[in-house]
Amino acid sequence: MTFDKQGISELTKRFGLRAHKSLGQHFLAAPGVAGEIAELSGADDRSFVVEIGPGLGALTTELAKRAAKVAALEADARLLPVLAYTLDGLGNVEVMKMDALKADFGAMAAANTGLKPLLCANLPYNITTPLLTAILTPGCFERVTVMVQREVAQRIAARPGTAAYGAFTLFVQNRADARIALDVPASAFVPPPKVESSVLVLERVPLRCGHPLFEATVRAAFGQRRKQLINALPAGLSVSREHAARALASCGIDPTARGETLAPEDFARLAQAVGGPPRA
Repeated sequence: MTFDKQGISELTKRFGLRAHKSLGQHFLAAPGVAGEIAELSGADDRSFVVEIGPGLGALTTELAKRAAKVAALEADARLLPVLAYTLDGLGNVEVMKMDALKADFGAMAAANTGLKPLLCANLPYNITTPLLTAILTPGCFERVTVMVQREVAQRIAARPGTAAYGAFTLFVQNRADARIALDVPASAFVPPPKVESSVLVLERVPLRCGHPLFEATVRAAFGQRRKQLINALPAGLSVSREHAARALASCGIDPTARGETLAPEDFARLAQAVGGPPRA
């Protein structure tokens, strides 16, 4: 079938479907966009792709044209018969009734030895942050290609000193190189969301800082964005002001600076200065 607005209208009528707002459902109704996202994913005949929230199967179909194997995780049981219909004949696709927040992504990747593990999805906008956290924490995907709310994409790809730069920026960029590859208008969906969307490409890199205090230091610095580091670190890390001052001085960081001005490597040095070198 064709996943345009007319095709989706006919499909939803056939199955008596309506998008659930509570699940953040917006069905992609732009076949060209689905193809572009699949291309950006890097899927080929040597890859295994996990897709979260296949919906009606528009992106799944494009991924199946390229990948050796696709595992589509769908939490909404109403969509399973629809996917059985739209994906009929695609032998390299497995649809799994599963909540992606409970998925063991590392085990999925390990079970497909010999194939390049990728993830590609139009993420539900209401749970983007916890989902991306769950996706990136195991470090098992070589590339993660996701459509998210444009403001979230800008926050993840932000650079130091910008308003969008924050704690989640650093969580992601500690694990991946992030770039915004494509903007998608609300009109590309049925029903259209109230926000614009962007496609993020996250290329896995070796963990840039594995110090156990790295993320705690980042959270402390951004816990109250207006606070200077000399005040934010003691409050967020439960250390004395004197200890925080010594740590900042040893890194050559101005104690009156704020977290949004520090680059990832600054936070890495600061975490080590606050907590000491990581133990083997």
